[in-house]
Amino acid sequence: MGRIMAIDYGQKRVGIAVTDELQIFATALETVAAHDIFTFLKKYFAQNKVDIVVIGEPKQMNNTKSDAARFIDPFVTKIKKEFPDMPIERYDERFTSKMAFQTMIDSGIGREKRKNKALVDSISATLILQSYLESKNH
Repeated sequence: MGRIMAIDYGQKRVGIAVTDELQIFATALETVAAHDIFTFLKKYFAQNKVDIVVIGEPKQMNNTKSDAARFIDPFVTKIKKEFPDMPIERYDERFTSKMAFQTMIDSGIGREKRKNKALVDSISATLILQSYLESKNH
């Protein structure tokens, strides 16, 4: 069994989280500059078995695509082209950035570290992945 990877795609940074090989736990992996994401993914996929990639899908409260979709949809198209055999699934990412920020506060992370956008992105990817795992187990 391979890992499940979640991607929280942003124009500047991409948060990445993965499961363990038993697909039980979601863990933040890294935050990568958006322009380096395909180099990172090629290397990671070559070294690790990944069964599926879950990509955050930004939606508005009325369940329509948010404005950010115009940046994410081309990324999804390109990832499908670059890795045609990799299953890709979209998953609702509403509120993950706010939840990530609140998680940092609840964890006692200081104000200076909370300004680290890369940390927010990796926590957001982890929240997307954990939510995805929970939805598959119910």
